[in-house]
Amino acid sequence: MAQSTETTDWVSRFADEVIEESERRAPGKPVVVASGLSPSGPIHLGNLREVMTPHLVADEIRRRGRQVRHLISWDDYDRYRKVPAGIAGVDETWAEHIGKPLTSVPAPKGSAYPNWAEHFKVAMVEALAELGVEFDGISQTAQYTSGVYREQILHAMKHRGDIDAILDQYRTKKAPAKQSQKAVDEAELEAAEGSGAAGEDDGASGSAGYFPYKPYCGNCEKDLTTVTAYDDETTELTYTCTSCGFSETVRLNEFNRGKLVWKVDWPMRWAYEGVVFEPSGVDHSSPGSSFQVGGQIVGIFGGKQPIGPMYAFVGISGMAKMSSSRGGVPTPGDALKIMEPQLLRWLYARRRPNQSFKIAFDQEIQRLYDEWDKLDGKVADGSALPADLAAHSRAVRTAGGELPTTPRPLPYRTLASVADITAGNQDQTLRILGELDPANPLSALDEVRPRLDKAEAWINTHVPADQRTIVRDEPDAELLKSLDEASQQSLRLLLDGLESHWSLDGLSHLVYGVPKVQAGFSADAGPKELPAEIKTAQRTFFALLYQLLVSRDTGPRLPTLLLAVGQERVRALLGE
Repeated sequence: MAQSTETTDWVSRFADEVIEESERRAPGKPVVVASGLSPSGPIHLGNLREVMTPHLVADEIRRRGRQVRHLISWDDYDRYRKVPAGIAGVDETWAEHIGKPLTSVPAPKGSAYPNWAEHFKVAMVEALAELGVEFDGISQTAQYTSGVYREQILHAMKHRGDIDAILDQYRTKKAPAKQSQKAVDEAELEAAEGSGAAGEDDGASGSAGYFPYKPYCGNCEKDLTTVTAYDDETTELTYTCTSCGFSETVRLNEFNRGKLVWKVDWPMRWAYEGVVFEPSGVDHSSPGSSFQVGGQIVGIFGGKQPIGPMYAFVGISGMAKMSSSRGGVPTPGDALKIMEPQLLRWLYARRRPNQSFKIAFDQEIQRLYDEWDKLDGKVADGSALPADLAAHSRAVRTAGGELPTTPRPLPYRTLASVADITAGNQDQTLRILGELDPANPLSALDEVRPRLDKAEAWINTHVPADQRTIVRDEPDAELLKSLDEASQQSLRLLLDGLESHWSLDGLSHLVYGVPKVQAGFSADAGPKELPAEIKTAQRTFFALLYQLLVSRDTGPRLPTLLLAVGQERVRALLGE
């Protein structure tokens, strides 16, 4: 059964609803939740919400001992719509493939994978494995080309008039305005662009009437086809390709090279798979969009619309505005290079689906890690609030067990600073980290992995060169010579205390204490005992140390910097 501490979060509330609804629809059968992803390009962090929302609900249902299937439909039989910009190994010649199924488009040059869809799908599969997401993947290419949906296609064609009537209610309405993302961030990721909706296509009416099915051309493989005749009795279908001029007549009861248009395809699959829970992006949930229309069309296939929350955009801090159709878009794999899977899971678990949030690729990642470590401490000492405890539990483990973790999770900002200063030198890194806590020294870098590797990757890929820390080779003789007596005294106090304070905590006490002692107070004096000017004096002292050590006014936290530079070199650079 669910832990009592996990009854106050959004995941548990959805799990309650989904179990109840599943029992109403299909008593005793496994609960079915679903996601849809289109591997039309890099599958980004906005699309990950399409997966994480049902994953978290499915995982809670598993924790309760219930059988559940999380389906991920790979919409790899969608048409190739455009050539994304900025994809390595792709040039303008890929435009000749527009209109073909994604699985018929060549992969980017140099790819190890057989086609476009597989190239982008594999990266997502690897990321989901690292995140502990258990799912059943369904290739829509395989489903359609093997004839799995043949009965559903023939049924849709037979009831095309009913489908057309439903769709016609919305065709005269003005299309819903594109959702503004300004409130989230300047770098939001539209969750739906890589989801099941390759487009809001509902088919077209021609001289022969409306048809909810589009063949891929037998000559050029493109979907630029028009159905010109269909016989319900024989299932003979005639189409013409407007791209190459090819025309043929086929029997739909044995033809497997085409698909239902999106607004019919999605509700057909709800009915076919018995989906009880599937979230949808903001654009799919607006009036006249595919989720709303699908709720009416699904009945034609004898099914019901899933319970489905609308989910909000995911913002990115530290990267330029981008969409999933452009290269350089941040993917789950990109995020997992710089953060542990627990942190990424937590970001999705702690916010309700309709709440937007940001994933940090800039300095904000250090604050997020501080927040995570603080929560970790509260969970350990029993002081975490129930909802926070639930989000933490969902981040660190699944129904299948604990996710691999860093044995000794030192602060991310400390690891990043050390990686910055040492430029990846393993021996130097071990020396510095070993001196952080002399009473419990680090014996091997594996104790701080994979967090150390993530911090190093962040430093190397997301911190601009002009913000990297370069320790001076020689003392700044001119600056040292120009110092007044008070500044010289502050350096002397620091140097005198280095030996006895050589640990992270000790150096923190020392650097903050020097201005207090200079002002006539005890180094242990708290904020309430000190005048406001002490803070100013501390800032001035810190800026002096940074200038003497790294020739800048700011840098990594001073205790970490001092440890990284080493006692002997610190003494030399500070003029001893």
